[in-house]
Amino acid sequence: MDYEIIVVGGGHAGCEASLAAARKGHKTLLVTGNIKNIADMPCNPSIGGSAKGIVVREIDALGGEMGKNADKGQLQMKMLNHKKGPAVQALRAQADKVTYPKEMYKTLSEEKNLTIREAMVEDLIVENGKVKGIILEDGTEIVSKAVILTTGTYLKADIMVGDTRHREGPHGEKPSQHLSDNLKSLGFKIIRLKTGTPQRIDKNTIDFSKTKEEYGSDRKYTFSFDHEPSYNLEDQIPCHLIYTTPETHQIIKDNLTKSSMYGGLNDITGVGPRYCPSIEDKIVRFSDKERHQLFLEPESLYYDDIYIQGFSTSMPHDVQEKMVHSLPGLENAKILKYAYAIEYDAIYPTQLKQSLETKLIENLFTAGQINGTSGYEEAACQGLIAGINASLKLEGKEPLILKRNEAYIGVLIDDLVTKGVIDPYRLLTSRAEYRLLLRHDNADLRLREYGYQVGLISDVQYNKLKQKKQDIKSAIAYLKEHKITPTEEVNQYLEQQESATLKDGISLYDLLKRPEIKMEHINHFYELPFENSVLEQVEIEIKYEGYIKKALHEADKMVDLDNKKIPEDIDYSKIHNLASEAKQKLNEIRPTSIGQALRISGVNPADISLLMVYIKKEYFHDRG
Repeated sequence: MDYEIIVVGGGHAGCEASLAAARKGHKTLLVTGNIKNIADMPCNPSIGGSAKGIVVREIDALGGEMGKNADKGQLQMKMLNHKKGPAVQALRAQADKVTYPKEMYKTLSEEKNLTIREAMVEDLIVENGKVKGIILEDGTEIVSKAVILTTGTYLKADIMVGDTRHREGPHGEKPSQHLSDNLKSLGFKIIRLKTGTPQRIDKNTIDFSKTKEEYGSDRKYTFSFDHEPSYNLEDQIPCHLIYTTPETHQIIKDNLTKSSMYGGLNDITGVGPRYCPSIEDKIVRFSDKERHQLFLEPESLYYDDIYIQGFSTSMPHDVQEKMVHSLPGLENAKILKYAYAIEYDAIYPTQLKQSLETKLIENLFTAGQINGTSGYEEAACQGLIAGINASLKLEGKEPLILKRNEAYIGVLIDDLVTKGVIDPYRLLTSRAEYRLLLRHDNADLRLREYGYQVGLISDVQYNKLKQKKQDIKSAIAYLKEHKITPTEEVNQYLEQQESATLKDGISLYDLLKRPEIKMEHINHFYELPFENSVLEQVEIEIKYEGYIKKALHEADKMVDLDNKKIPEDIDYSKIHNLASEAKQKLNEIRPTSIGQALRISGVNPADISLLMVYIKKEYFHDRG
């Protein structure tokens, strides 16, 4: 049976890619090594987090599925940085490791244009620089018009503990043995990366009296813009905070050479995640730090495993026993699953276009950890974009390319294809130059229009968005039109809020500009006839008006540079006085715009000036 689009891998990237393609009307096949591991969470039992939570909102705004499933059966929901500015606020759900994959599989299995097949893909069918399908481990060929690789950590994966190395995936499954070698033979640069996971502990063997409880937010939230919260605040399950001890640090120092990373194995070439290091890395790199915080996180309502967040290691099992038992409350803890490191192959991501189509093979797309990223959210958003763009390519339409000022997804993909990776890439708010524009609260306003244009957002959803935009305008007008006057009662209330009293009348709009005045205080004077989501948006726009205008102005400059296109067939060797490093980087990455070229490491403003002069004066002359 032939398909239009084949998605290889059933992780978070594969789920979003296959759903996007199928929902756009394309006959889609999802091939995965183990159906039971579809949408699996082999590491952290959470969805969202700093920057990542905003990505989940962006996925939902575009018509993806991660946010909707994360809202189902979560153990705890928390708004991070809620006391700080809106630019760094992000939602984090303690997800249920049973419910999340179960709900995602249900969604996939009910999609009419999607077929799921359990098999191992070991090669691609490529003819004249175009992908034509896949070849399974048993030699079966399946033809398609486009292929999306979302293989996660399964390309020649090795599990490492102490001085042992086993060729297997995260749950002991058989990995893909030959696909990365076959990609290499097609001309792809393959790199080796590494990540890890901590122990799982039996909840019943932990003394929680020695820990600090960490609860979810006291206000209800959802990732999805399309439904209301379905959980009870009082039913949220707490996490628990503990710290490493001097004994923990000494055990690690005494046994450092037994760690796979520090002498246990001498053939490790994979680079580990800089922003999610093993506990050995923390002890070595931050030797002056007396302790490191750890979180005890429940994995599911259906079993008693507790995840030790921040304690990943590749130490031998006997050393792990000592390490765990040195932690407060875990003196008698039973380890249900030992920690390990995993090393795997990935594609160097500068070999991708911004659409996530590979530059070497037409109609071949890649998404997720194969592109050098870490994290479920980073994978899911790439899968969604790859699924959309593979579909648009088959439809003869332009790809969806999100700019850095439009979405964290745009920041992530631009970073990957423009700068490449050294270690597994993780999204951080600091990576976004315009993070005040890329907030948790406005993801639908930024991206839902795109979701509608590509066909993943319904008329009902789109009309709801249009109504919200109109309500925001109406609410701002309302606040400008309505005023309060300096009565005794008014001034008394303002004094209670530690706000200056009035001598003259003031509009609600101007009153709200005061840092200490919030929308709830405005509601004291007038009962505002708008939904909370609208008022939240209005309050941010008014309070941060100057900062937002400045950010928009700076973003416009970047967009202007991104709109200055570089011809695809430009020969950089013809540009006189261009630095040799710039020539090498520009030839490797082949940027599509001046803006992207400017973001390439090793290309400086002087090189850009020479490039712009060449394009303007000589390129078109050379072409006659």
